[in-house]
Amino acid sequence: MSAFFDLPASPGITVMSWPTRVVLGPGALARLGREAIRLGMRRPLVVTDRGVVAAGLAERVYAALAEEELPVARFESVRANPTDRDGEEGLAAFRAGECDGLVAVGGGSSIDAAKLVQLLTTHAPPLSRYDDSVGGDRHVRDTMPPLVAIPTTAGTGSEVGRSAVATLAETGRKTVIFSPYLMPRVAVCDPELTVGLPATLTAWTGMDALTHAVEAYVAQGFHPLADALALDAVRRVARSLPAAVAEGSDLAARTDMMIAAMEGATAFQKGLGASHALAHALTPISGVHHGLANAVVLPAVADWNRSAAPERLAAIAVALGEPAGGDDEALSARAVERIRALARGVGIPARLREVGVREEDLARIAARAFEDASHRTNPRPCTEADLLALARAAW
Repeated sequence: MSAFFDLPASPGITVMSWPTRVVLGPGALARLGREAIRLGMRRPLVVTDRGVVAAGLAERVYAALAEEELPVARFESVRANPTDRDGEEGLAAFRAGECDGLVAVGGGSSIDAAKLVQLLTTHAPPLSRYDDSVGGDRHVRDTMPPLVAIPTTAGTGSEVGRSAVATLAETGRKTVIFSPYLMPRVAVCDPELTVGLPATLTAWTGMDALTHAVEAYVAQGFHPLADALALDAVRRVARSLPAAVAEGSDLAARTDMMIAAMEGATAFQKGLGASHALAHALTPISGVHHGLANAVVLPAVADWNRSAAPERLAAIAVALGEPAGGDDEALSARAVERIRALARGVGIPARLREVGVREEDLARIAARAFEDASHRTNPRPCTEADLLALARAAW
């Protein structure tokens, strides 16, 4: 492997930012009320989904807030893939409850929906105005109420991320709204809340964390802090995702995966790539879970990127457990095989056709993926034809 390959001769001026306050560890939920009060909350809106409610996790959050005598309003009907309506309905609940802050509990969907509500409390619709692909971040101001995020999965890392993803009626596509002002003020990361997550969802969300880290590390741009987190996230997923899938009550593995998810989400402020562009199209068109979509297409994308980022992918191979040293070309090939083996080991199907994607939809998926801003930082520039070829390679 080449030395110092990630240091440009003259990086120039680079602007880098870092994540939110994190309260991490088994039992961290008990700190929720104090953290909310520290932010000045007196009546938060709790944003979650029916699955979290059915699992009994929402009640644990309400109890933690009640310990500090904090009354709450509730919005418990976030959709599996948030839309404009989640933002609008959550905003109505926020106003009806005369709330002064938000507590999001759940996976990426609930946390993203809470960010939509947070944005709409002080920003005029439509949400398409804030689309990152058209420079919408310039319209986002630091005028929003505080948000505390409580993840119940370890994948998206939305609890420390500066983006919200929603499918907008106006465009019909998954849209990324990106601004550091959308970062939760506090993330309460209690691995005990992920113990009941089924093995399949553990695998899908865990592979989402891996995809964030891999794509961020090989992405165009200069961000050594993000690079360091990305590689550490890859190491953690490699050693702990199989254990978390095999034994859901393994708190050490669950904690490791929560850290990996946060690291991956922080790292991808540097950028993402073609895997995410395709995944953002696969979910609304074919109904594939975001993490699962990423897991299935990542090997094909990583293989395609080898010609543009062999040294980076060689480092990924080592982070995944490959012995260091040797030829970058060979190691980059081993990175692809390691990713495939990890996915296979946690029960991820190998092909898009196995998760319900129809061949006749591939062209539409590629067209939608090309509209997505994620591929713009892919190390190898993508045309729509390239994205179609990648979708076919994964199909």
